[in-house]
Amino acid sequence: MAGLCGWLGGDADVDAARHIVSRMAARVAPTAGVTGVVCGQRAALAVSDTRRATLYQHDHVLTAVTGRPHWRDAALAELAANQGHAAALAAAWNRLGERLWSTIDGDYAAALIDERQPFLALGVDPMGIRPLAYTSVGDAVVFASTLDGLHPYPGFAPCIDPQAIFHYLYFDMVPSPGTVYRGVSKLEPAQHLHCAAGATQLDYHWLPTFQDRDPRGFTGHEQELARLLRDAVRRCEPDAHTGAFLSGGLDSSTVSGLFAELGKGPARSYSMGFAVPGYDEIGYARIAAGRFRLDAREHYVTPQDVMTALPVIAQTYDEPFGNASALAVYWCGRVAADDGIQILLAGDGGDELFAGNERYAKQKVFESYGRLPAPLRRGLIEPFVRRFPGGERIPPLRKLASYIRQANIPLPERLQTYNPLHMNPLREVLTDDFLENVDTAAPLRMLDETYRRAPTGASLNRMLYLDWKIALADNDLRKVNRMCEASGIEVRYPMLDPALVEFSTRIPVNLKLSGLRLRYYYKRALRDFLPREIINKPKHGFGLPFGVWLKEHAPLQTLARDHIEAFRRRGYVRPEYIDGLLHRHRTDHAAFYGTSIWNLLMLEMWLRAHDVS
Repeated sequence: MAGLCGWLGGDADVDAARHIVSRMAARVAPTAGVTGVVCGQRAALAVSDTRRATLYQHDHVLTAVTGRPHWRDAALAELAANQGHAAALAAAWNRLGERLWSTIDGDYAAALIDERQPFLALGVDPMGIRPLAYTSVGDAVVFASTLDGLHPYPGFAPCIDPQAIFHYLYFDMVPSPGTVYRGVSKLEPAQHLHCAAGATQLDYHWLPTFQDRDPRGFTGHEQELARLLRDAVRRCEPDAHTGAFLSGGLDSSTVSGLFAELGKGPARSYSMGFAVPGYDEIGYARIAAGRFRLDAREHYVTPQDVMTALPVIAQTYDEPFGNASALAVYWCGRVAADDGIQILLAGDGGDELFAGNERYAKQKVFESYGRLPAPLRRGLIEPFVRRFPGGERIPPLRKLASYIRQANIPLPERLQTYNPLHMNPLREVLTDDFLENVDTAAPLRMLDETYRRAPTGASLNRMLYLDWKIALADNDLRKVNRMCEASGIEVRYPMLDPALVEFSTRIPVNLKLSGLRLRYYYKRALRDFLPREIINKPKHGFGLPFGVWLKEHAPLQTLARDHIEAFRRRGYVRPEYIDGLLHRHRTDHAAFYGTSIWNLLMLEMWLRAHDVS
């Protein structure tokens, strides 16, 4: 993945600056290719791949842009087409000043330095496809698309932040704005940083305009959604070296089918299978491949594939990352690259735009309880359930009591009810020394701030907006971007096309989730395009049977045991809690407890691979 890096401030001369920023660019994306550099008196910018990123320097203004942005202004769009996106960014700055973000959309990360003031602007796209991290070193503000890109800057001293470790154990990743390093931050989706006269300001340049209900009615718009989907795939500019991920779900099937419609040669699709009952969904991928006449490629992941990929995963991510489906993405990319594919189209985003996750329906059931009159809830129902003799031994009453307990937890905290760090007292999971150095309330506070930032009164749309950040930007997009990069593949996301995102915000909540029917509007719009089996299939995804294999594959057991034993000594998690996980994995639910073991294993492997204090 192409990236950018640079700084404003410091005291390096031009020759030294070129050397430093070139090393930073090489660390941003080691396999990306040609590096481009521009330097000023106390500033430098570089991109890691001049084929997929642009640089510009004129009259004390330096700009860099990566990705595939869209320009709302026709003149800027024409300038970008003729001279590159970085030139258009400089023109937007000259015309609009600090309002420059109002005219750029799509998939991008951008940096602008005006040495005359001096002034620094950093910004990322609305969906957070392109990351950007920043920190202060002396009087310089240093930034890069990856944390690895910061390391060559003189004086940068990475130090693991205990709060980040806590966030990883809570989320299986480190969500923005935090990073694994103390004093280093990531921009959130649609966020920009402006720095002038020693003062730094953060703000959001885009928020969705949700229309919770459409008084005019929204029927008859299905054809518009189908058209927007086709346009989104077309704007990804697939060619003869393009393929598509195909899991057999709604989104990958839609993208693969529309890709095949374009007729740019044989439409190749790539699917992963697992020879483990309950995990293999190749059958649905084959249905889609047959419907759209795809040139379908399949790879069955094995325990040995896990052994091969684990060190790559640990080394490739610039932060600890525990989403086990990264492994399937990596092998998809590897198989595609071996076929000469250079670009893969991904279906990520559909569930978060059009309400496809089961938790949305589940939370709707809980929210219905809150709409009952308070006297009925608190004066009759709850006292009855609480005081009924032997109620805990009567299954319907026990289930009702559990429902009431969860319904009385407000959103978004209720979404974390089954988080392992909420299912057990923290002092039974984490050591006292570790807990003394972290804010255990920070994750829920961050979730609540994002949830309430959404300009909508509908809880469903607030959950969608929250998932745009947590499930997409912080998790799935990071997963796919880095694993495709490790495979030498560029990835594009048609489901996150700006016009499609905007359209999704206009769909009323009762059509996104009709009763408890997930993705109701989307499925209705695509019912004549997608096979019926895929329209009606249950939600699955790229689950990895790690817990099952860990019970059966001796080399995997040895690797996990060695790393888990080393992890005990780090002092984050109580040894007796780890012992309990290992025991329950062997005797109880291998798949469920295997997920927790995977997360600890990946954290230890990342810490070893990156060798930081």
